[in-house]
Amino acid sequence: MKIAVIGTGYVGMVTAVCLADLGHTVIGTDVVPEKIDKASRGISHIYESGLEELLKKNLKRGNLSFLHDLDETIRSSEVLFVSVNTPQREDGSADMVYVEGVSRRIAENLNSYKVVVEKSTVPVKTSLWIKRTIDLHKKSDVEFDVASNPEFLREGTAVSDFLHPDRIVIGVESERARDVLVEIYKKFKDRLLVTNIDTAELIKHASNSFLALKISYINLISELCEKTDADVELVAQGMGMDPRIGDQFLRAGIGYGGSCFPKDIRALAKIGEDLGVSFDLLKEADKINLKRIDIFVDKIKNALWILKDKVIAVLGLSFKPETDDIREAPSIKVIQRLLEEGATVRLYDPKAMENLKQVFPEKTPQVHYAKSPYDAVEKANALLLITEWDEFKEMDLKKIKGLMANPIFMDGRNIFEPAQMRELGFDYYSIGRK
Repeated sequence: MKIAVIGTGYVGMVTAVCLADLGHTVIGTDVVPEKIDKASRGISHIYESGLEELLKKNLKRGNLSFLHDLDETIRSSEVLFVSVNTPQREDGSADMVYVEGVSRRIAENLNSYKVVVEKSTVPVKTSLWIKRTIDLHKKSDVEFDVASNPEFLREGTAVSDFLHPDRIVIGVESERARDVLVEIYKKFKDRLLVTNIDTAELIKHASNSFLALKISYINLISELCEKTDADVELVAQGMGMDPRIGDQFLRAGIGYGGSCFPKDIRALAKIGEDLGVSFDLLKEADKINLKRIDIFVDKIKNALWILKDKVIAVLGLSFKPETDDIREAPSIKVIQRLLEEGATVRLYDPKAMENLKQVFPEKTPQVHYAKSPYDAVEKANALLLITEWDEFKEMDLKKIKGLMANPIFMDGRNIFEPAQMRELGFDYYSIGRK
């Protein structure tokens, strides 16, 4: 199968590389020349475990390539996976300008039957607009189909998720398109769910919003735990033992971030609003998540009293471990609040520091990027753990304490045990635990 992947961001790059690894002939293309140049040399512009190795492998095999020429990429392919950005607007809706632009380019280069596959997360009914746009601008009577194939890739484990999926959702409008997509994913035929397009489009938003609800719910429970003698970790364990609930996404902390949950929960609420369905439940979950930053900063103030001129180490800058993605990362909001209060921050992350420098430049007097966790905490008045990288779980805590000016440890992800931390001499604060 000759496949084009249009847009090589997080989803597009993983999709292109993994489809090639399944044996298809894949061309990736993007409007950002640097992404294509790097990918052609076997260099991924994103950090994702195992991705660069597969990129090099399939470039060498010859069934994966990257082109700057979008028109040629469209003409030479049978299936077009559209994986362009759908940024969030102020009202929560998705900005579809890039999807519309690609749809017009497809129309202008439609030289044979093609299946146009929505891979980006898009609002329900987007397929109708894609089809209408192509019909309006195509120059011949060549047939085409639009389909939906939402991604369920978790950053940090995206390659594994693609090659070992728990489900593959395919939304189609014709048997012909169905047969094409079933052929692409024939290795996973036992995990295929074939639906109409509206259903497939909605599954992605519904799934992410439900997971965001679980996180906000356990975070709300953690607030109740802090006002009682309950332990949120044990509450979550007890809940998770019920198979109807499950234990995933029941980890209390300072809230979710990333490119999916915040955007998707707002987008689904806006879709509901536009169609006359109230999603106040989702709006409240979003408010709970945003409030986590206020609660965490209040904990810092309660521990330090005055933040002005304090030195605060922040460990973990990406929105989750095993990725360099800082989109909607809680760390950004926390750091901004600390800087507004006049604190100096010393920042460290195994992979995300270069990206964060675009938000908080090194030349900023109050901002310093450290070479290691130990460098970050030297003479610090407090340590904030924001992202639960394994590297932090394995730190020499006695050494950490000895380097700090004040052994105040704010654990935003509950990765250490309160009794053990206090036994080591830390003034330890966690989420929903005493």
